[in-house]
Amino acid sequence: MLYLPREEGQGLVEYALIIVLVAIVVIVALTALGPIIENVFLEIGTALS
Repeated sequence: MLYLPREEGQGLVEYALIIVLVAIVVIVALTALGPIIENVFLEIGTALS
């Protein structure tokens, strides 16, 4: 009989890598857009006061 490798954990590792990549993209986007979003909220706060 031929040796067939087990691939049970492979899907879990792939999902974990996708989650890590998405988290990195979100962190970079928030870091880049953070000051812009902060200014928008400050303008809304001053308009409401």
